[in-house]
Amino acid sequence: MWTFQTRAAAALFLTAGLFCAPRQGRADDEAAFVDGKSRQCVGCQLDEHRFKADDLSKADLSGAHLRAAVFHRARLSGAKFNNADLRDANFNKTDMKNASLVKANLANAMFYEADLGLANFSDANLMMAKMGKARLVRARLDGVVATEVVLAEARLDDASGHRVDFSNSNLNGASLRRGDFVGARFENCGLVGAQFREAKLAGAKFNDADLYDADFGDADLTGADFSGARLTRVNMEGAKIDGATFKGALMPDGTEHE
Repeated sequence: MWTFQTRAAAALFLTAGLFCAPRQGRADDEAAFVDGKSRQCVGCQLDEHRFKADDLSKADLSGAHLRAAVFHRARLSGAKFNNADLRDANFNKTDMKNASLVKANLANAMFYEADLGLANFSDANLMMAKMGKARLVRARLDGVVATEVVLAEARLDDASGHRVDFSNSNLNGASLRRGDFVGARFENCGLVGAQFREAKLAGAKFNDADLYDADFGDADLTGADFSGARLTRVNMEGAKIDGATFKGALMPDGTEHE
C-alpha cells in the first residue's frame, strides 16, 4: 500500500529525474562532440576547451559557453556560433570562411591572421578583440560593437558594417576598399595609411581620428564628420563630401579648418 510518505518520495524521485535528464543529455552531446562523433553541440558548456587544429567545419555551437576556448589553426568554415559566449577565445590563424557569429560575445577574443571571409558578425560584441592582419573580405559587421579593437593591416574589402562602432580602435594600414560603412563610428581611431577607396561612408564619424596618409579616393563621404581629425596627406580625389564637417581638422595642406 502506498502511504503518503512513499507517494511523496516517488514524486520527488520523478521530479529529480526530470531536472537531471536535460543536463545528462547535454553532457552526452558534449562528449560526442569532443570525441568527433557529432558536429552539433548547441548550448554546450566547453569553457577553456582546446580544439587546436581540429576540423569543425559546419559545426553548430550556437549558444555554447566557450569562454577562453582555444581554436588555434582550427578549420571552422561554415560553423555556427550564434549567441555563443566566446570571450577570451583564441581563433588565431583559423579558417572561418562563411562562419556565423550573430550576436556572439567575442570580447577580448583573438583572431590574428584568421580568414573570416564572408563571416557574419551582425550585432556581435567584439570589444577589445585582437584581429591584426585578419581577412574579413565581404564579412558582415552590421551593428557590431568593436571598440578598442586591434585591426591593424586587416582586410575588410567589400565588407558591410552599417552602424558598426570602431571607436578608439587601431586600424592602421587596414583596407576597407568598396566597403559599406554607412553611419559607422571611427572616432579617435588610428587609421594611418588606411584604404577607403570607393567605400560608402555617408554619415560616418571620424572625429579626432588619425587619418595620416589615408586614401578616400572616389568614396562617398556625404555628411561624414571629420571634426578634430588629422587629415595630413589624405587623398580625397573624386570623393563626395557634400555636407561633410571638418571643424578643427588638420587638413591635407597642413592648415587647420575653422
